[in-house]
Amino acid sequence: MFTEYKNLPSNSRVWIYQADREFQIEEIEHISAKALLFIDQWTRHGDDLKGSFTIKYNQFLILAVDEGFNNVSGCSIDSSVKFVQELEKELQLDLMNKLNVSFKDNDNINIVKLSDFQQYAKDKKINAETIVFNNMVNTKEDFETKWEVPAEESWHKRFLV
Repeated sequence: MFTEYKNLPSNSRVWIYQADREFQIEEIEHISAKALLFIDQWTRHGDDLKGSFTIKYNQFLILAVDEGFNNVSGCSIDSSVKFVQELEKELQLDLMNKLNVSFKDNDNINIVKLSDFQQYAKDKKINAETIVFNNMVNTKEDFETKWEVPAEESWHKRFLV
């Protein structure tokens, strides 16, 4: 059951999928249409889930579920992963690579391999103030307050020199 993202409670569970490239306008329309259809039929053992999605910076797809309405199950998470994998195939992009790291360079968003991020830190191209995207957050509140943070406030800090 689709609901507007802004109407979900702050403790809603989120999953963040970062693309390996920026979405084109037509792709955003495609993702949005597919996400609406998916969320409208998303269930947990036959019971509706109250969910939503949002797209940030034309590069991140965020799925969200109000677990106060119904908890997600392994099967419902599996179905969301299948949905994202279908998007990957249709749009020829990578949304599931957890070894990619994203950070801001002024207004540009960079997505690099973890090994490259580590090298950038060694070379001091990235520092404690570099804005990173902590895709490991798992609630709407954390997404809105702890997702886009200086590297020193994220798991990324372990790579800083």
